[in-house]
Amino acid sequence: MMDEPRIHTPGALAGEDDLERSLRPRRLADFVGQEQMREQLTVSLQAAAAREEPLDHVLLAGPPGLGKTSLAQIIAEELGAPFVQTAGPALERKGDIAALLTALEPGTIFFVDEIHRLNRALEETFYPAMEDSRLPITIGQGAGARVVTLELPPFTLVGATTRAGLLSTPLRDRFGIQHRLDAYTPDELGTIVHRSARILGVQLDEAGALAIARRSRGTPRVANRLLRRVRDWAEVRGTGVVTAAAADSALTLLEVDESGLDRLDREILGALCDTFAGSAVGLSTLAIAVGEESDTIEDVYEPYLLQCGFIRRTPRGRTATARAYAHLGLEPPQDPVLF
Repeated sequence: MMDEPRIHTPGALAGEDDLERSLRPRRLADFVGQEQMREQLTVSLQAAAAREEPLDHVLLAGPPGLGKTSLAQIIAEELGAPFVQTAGPALERKGDIAALLTALEPGTIFFVDEIHRLNRALEETFYPAMEDSRLPITIGQGAGARVVTLELPPFTLVGATTRAGLLSTPLRDRFGIQHRLDAYTPDELGTIVHRSARILGVQLDEAGALAIARRSRGTPRVANRLLRRVRDWAEVRGTGVVTAAAADSALTLLEVDESGLDRLDREILGALCDTFAGSAVGLSTLAIAVGEESDTIEDVYEPYLLQCGFIRRTPRGRTATARAYAHLGLEPPQDPVLF
């Protein structure tokens, strides 16, 4: 088994933060949460290893920060396989895909992040590669063009997406293993915070871990980020120990409230409740109102606000709920749809 999965990071994925990477679990046994998915993936990995065959292609879906990249690396680690990483936006031409696929070693885990952002024409390049380990390449142009088929080594494509609905059906159906990752519970996030604290050498008590976990939006990436910022506050203004009081003070300074909402979350709610006076608002209009990209609101902020019951999506646009008004300390309009 290889000690370290080999990571190739072309384009935008180069230079991943070393500290963030050090907090990632390395083995499936260390991966917290997603119990059903872990059990299913364990069976698939053991079956593939027993048959000495490549693992079937894997699609991992879910909001950002839930561990899709970590799982892809864990799959490579568990199988003792090379790991090659890229992203959908980095693949602009068929030649980019051909260069990566033809350089793979047998059994490689080929990870494509944001796979839903692949150009439709480029998707078709993956079809024969995924099904038959072959790559047809057209040489020449016009009447003299001919197709040469290259044989590829067996490999496993692991695709990650935050928007599975944007994947074309032909591509999605070629993934034999499909899992969706769900938001984590505070207890699960507390376990993750404790593990990360041990790695970082941070003194942490149970109440401090839970205070961070409750404000982490159900997301391990957010939990680890908040832990590092609370550690900074504890070292500079506290006793060096992350307690509940230290966590509360640090997160108040960071403008993260008891529900895990940050300043932009509250600006979104404020726009819906106050600026637009409770009317339904289109996504692009809402994005302009808060000065943020539509995709960022839809992919990063909106899922959590929906999960918490602060907003609704309607055919006419986004609306705030009575809970959102209460959270902001505002009086809701007397509209039955809010209740």
